[in-house]
Amino acid sequence: MEVILLERVEKLGQMGDVVSVKDGFARNFLLPQKKALRATESNKAAFEADRARLEAENLERRKDAEAVAAKMAGLKVIMIRSAGESGQLYGSVSSRDIAEAVAEAGVTINRSQVVLDRAIKTLGLHDVVIRLHPEVSETVVVNIARSSDEAETQFATGAAVTAADAEIVDEEVVEDLFEDEAPEEAVEEVAAEEEVEA
Repeated sequence: MEVILLERVEKLGQMGDVVSVKDGFARNFLLPQKKALRATESNKAAFEADRARLEAENLERRKDAEAVAAKMAGLKVIMIRSAGESGQLYGSVSSRDIAEAVAEAGVTINRSQVVLDRAIKTLGLHDVVIRLHPEVSETVVVNIARSSDEAETQFATGAAVTAADAEIVDEEVVEDLFEDEAPEEAVEEVAAEEEVEA
């Protein structure tokens, strides 16, 4: 089926281009989303008559998208999730989760604007593209970690914290708990408990 594109469509063409696409793609995506019109003679004439208005609207939407992209420049979001020792998540992070995290960071987007080939299933730093307009996109760094401390470590090192790294951190915490000198309050509490028992 031949259609006239009403906006830029990636890997297909620019606004005003007449392109040939599969019938299903046109009927199920391009036409219902108002991204294209059937390439009939009457639609071609109507498009040419309306072309200036459509281009002006597209330019306005692009300016709005560029303003939002400027707000999102360098944005990093942290998502706390449960994961196994190998760094595999118990579940996954979807485009909806990312859209909610970006909204919490102060920029409202739709989940359809998040370009994600497949759900994220591992800990670490992931670059995710947010397409705000067919001609404007911005990259957001999504940091998926088990805790906020682990997230800070991942930002600092630029890589996911492995199980071995987590064990080193745990050993330091254990050493802090079992220092040779016990605090005076703890000694007093133990002495008080012994007196009550006697």
